[in-house]
Amino acid sequence: MKILVSGSLAYDRIMNFSGKFKDHILTDKIHALNVCFTVNGLAEKFGGTAGNIAYSLALLKEQPQILATAGKDFTHYQKWLEQHNLSLSGIRIIPKEFTAGAFITTDKSNNQITTFNTGAMGHSSMYNFSKINPVDTMAIISPGNLGDMLAYSRKYKKLNIPYILDPGQSIPTLGQKQLLEMIDGSAVFISNDYELEMVKTATGLDNNGILQYTEIVITTMGEQGSIVSFQDRTVVIPPALPLCVSDPTGAGDAFRSGLIKGMVMGKDIIESARMGSTCASFAVENYGTQEHCFTESQFWTRHKNNFD
Repeated sequence: MKILVSGSLAYDRIMNFSGKFKDHILTDKIHALNVCFTVNGLAEKFGGTAGNIAYSLALLKEQPQILATAGKDFTHYQKWLEQHNLSLSGIRIIPKEFTAGAFITTDKSNNQITTFNTGAMGHSSMYNFSKINPVDTMAIISPGNLGDMLAYSRKYKKLNIPYILDPGQSIPTLGQKQLLEMIDGSAVFISNDYELEMVKTATGLDNNGILQYTEIVITTMGEQGSIVSFQDRTVVIPPALPLCVSDPTGAGDAFRSGLIKGMVMGKDIIESARMGSTCASFAVENYGTQEHCFTESQFWTRHKNNFD
């Protein structure tokens, strides 16, 4: 089955500050803030929602199609994707822009200051669906270019392609009308618990109200697992246990990869969500969103140990 993954491609540039931000900010001068933090080096990681989801799907022996944009500095990331047999044909290069990038500085108290440059993500990926067979295709719409998110939801409904809607970080910039239009007709609506509350506030709907627009609502709860909600029942999915927890960032995207893998295998949504939990457990063991690695055997062994 063909898997379409729309969203963002980005570089995460991570820096650590050895002190505490608050010790270098004069509270009585906050109206005229002018500060400089000297950091201890910089680590560049591959990220972005589409890249993260596609990466874990590649570990699960799938070859999803990434629908996203990248910029003139994409070469390094491109080689990484090619190493994992991921197609570049759905990625549109914007020569005058940089690939989207997050610049994240963390102090010794784990406070963070993040600056995000949308760069190439400000442009549509303009994917051509003419060669897609809807009968053998599924999709996920993850946070990325806002125009793409809305346009692709409309396209999937027109072509009768089942899709997962994952608005995530884009929720604050989407209006009520846009959110409802994208949720309406989706096979699954997925978010974490905080994002779900944001959607409820934006739309004025509760869980039951959202379930009038979509078949299934999946809510991830971090270390507490996830909840799969239907119109007539809810099912709690426990977390799969990692060997250690180094960094929870990217666990949500890995969950979505495992979920999708289960769905394309023909598993029911409960088993698919359990597979999502297993995939997420590998992601939290490493610092960064595409730093984890596992074999099929390791995946299924951990899955069996947690859910059989």
